[in-house]
Amino acid sequence: MKDADQPIRAGRAAFAGAVAAIVLSLPLVTTAAAAELSAGQAQLYSSVTIYPPSATTMTVCYGFVCRRREMLNFTAGDKAALSRIMAGGRANAAAERAAVQKAVIWLDRHMGPILGTDKRVEKADFRANDDKHNYDCWDTTRNTTSLMLVMQAWNLFRFHDVGDPHYRGFHLMQTPHNTAVLVERATKVEWAVDLWPRGYLQPPDVMTVAQWVTED
Repeated sequence: MKDADQPIRAGRAAFAGAVAAIVLSLPLVTTAAAAELSAGQAQLYSSVTIYPPSATTMTVCYGFVCRRREMLNFTAGDKAALSRIMAGGRANAAAERAAVQKAVIWLDRHMGPILGTDKRVEKADFRANDDKHNYDCWDTTRNTTSLMLVMQAWNLFRFHDVGDPHYRGFHLMQTPHNTAVLVERATKVEWAVDLWPRGYLQPPDVMTVAQWVTED
């Protein structure tokens, strides 16, 4: 009987080993997804202790440096709306950047009534004395980067990849400021996508980072 049972035991062992291998591989999928973020992108989320965006959800930060936050779980309708917006930018890289502006406006409109940021003003900081209705530049950088990473996960970009956020304010005459960034694939030129200088439902500034770092 021992000899007769040996193939069965071997089969069960092989099956158990296969199941264990599958289970053990699951955390690696999560790790691999997280590893797709650059160090600069990952720091946006670790610095305020929130999860990075996924293909289905993102944290929307407001209240200055993400002191207030709300989860956005993307519905099929949300994905369809953003896909239609980005479809309008398929002609070339410039058209895709214009479509990204419209996608950022979509996020502004979608979350404004939920957060109260439909009352927000351009260039808001502590002097606005109304953090609960506003974004600072860290919030807009984080939210815009998150939205672009979600759209990148949906394969909606033909001409760009999401880049690292950029900072300016390296001399006394320049106000410290941050922006989200797209990188044009063909030219490797970095493009700032900066919502902070604009009010509710206004398109974000889009310019080369080389120009953006000279602005104030």
